Amino acid sequence: MAEKKKCRKSITLNMKLKIIRLYDEGVIQAEIGRKLGFTRTTINTVMKNRKKIVGEVKSATPVNTTTIRKRDSIVADMERLLILWIENQTTRHVPVNQAIIQSKALSLFNDLKAKKGEAAKDAAFVASRGWFDRFKKRSNLHNIKVQGEAAAADTEAAESYPSDFANIIEDGGYSMDQIFNVDETGLFWKKMPARTFIARQDKSMPDYKPAKDRITLLLGGNASGTLKLKPLFIYRFQNPRALKNYVKTRLPVHWRANKKAWVTAVLFEDWFDTCFVPEVKAYCKDNNIPFNILLLVDNAPGHPQTLDELNPNIRVEFLPPNTTSLLQPMDHCVIAAIKLNYLKRTFSKCIAAIDKEEGAGQEVL
Repeated sequence: MAEKKKCRKSITLNMKLKIIRLYDEGVIQAEIGRKLGFTRTTINTVMKNRKKIVGEVKSATPVNTTTIRKRDSIVADMERLLILWIENQTTRHVPVNQAIIQSKALSLFNDLKAKKGEAAKDAAFVASRGWFDRFKKRSNLHNIKVQGEAAAADTEAAESYPSDFANIIEDGGYSMDQIFNVDETGLFWKKMPARTFIARQDKSMPDYKPAKDRITLLLGGNASGTLKLKPLFIYRFQNPRALKNYVKTRLPVHWRANKKAWVTAVLFEDWFDTCFVPEVKAYCKDNNIPFNILLLVDNAPGHPQTLDELNPNIRVEFLPPNTTSLLQPMDHCVIAAIKLNYLKRTFSKCIAAIDKEEGAGQEVL
């Protein structure tokens, strides 16, 4: 009878660190093996590779990975940054699929290659499916279904609607320049991180309350990307103190206000008539495009069903109910990218202000 082949047991980086830690505490290799379920040979191999394992941890390799390979330095650096980026997107509840990860990987690689200059001119990387599969295994990534609004969506209606919308485009003779989409999003514009690093001896940071001041933005543009609409900005106050002596018409947004900073049917109709129509009409005139517009919106309560009757040159098409999370174009990374860029710029300005204040304090001293 043939001897049954033993299955090789992979050891994660986290487990290897545990083995090293137990050894440093004085536990002998045989005892470590019995305690963790490994042979003495395996424990001995881990200890021989101790420096390499510790080095991988210091270089930000995820501790749940099962393989450590010597690879091109630019690709290795790119993957470390990519892992950190994926973890960052997870904490921000921003879903990332294979295509997004591959695109980000290529972008990071090109940035690192450019920084190395002449020394890396021959470096090459293709974010292929094969690379992604190996990267996913090395980093112990797995794919899950994102729960939330999409879980309750009408998938059947969402699957059939694109063909219906294509017929609408064909019947109306709309070009990509003439097809527009808008969507609202809430933004906690003063929100700072809910956690902070403090000295070990301190237990808390008193007298700190995270700001929850909220605004609503209405964002949109056309399908060709040639016109990004001036955002509608809705705040709780019409004349905040910070904008004293400012002319609101010169702001990069259309300023509106109501008590809850929400988009109401009245505000949306006002935006449509006084902001959207003039802006799109001027765009068509400047680019010699027929003023024949298709506007795609969702079935939110703040979008009046009578919009289609307000202007004979603009057809307003509503997405089917419960399909917004699957079909709304602005929800496909556009709004998320705008929020991320806003957050990045906000922190840059905060750090610059802190540095300026500290510099002024040092001059006084």
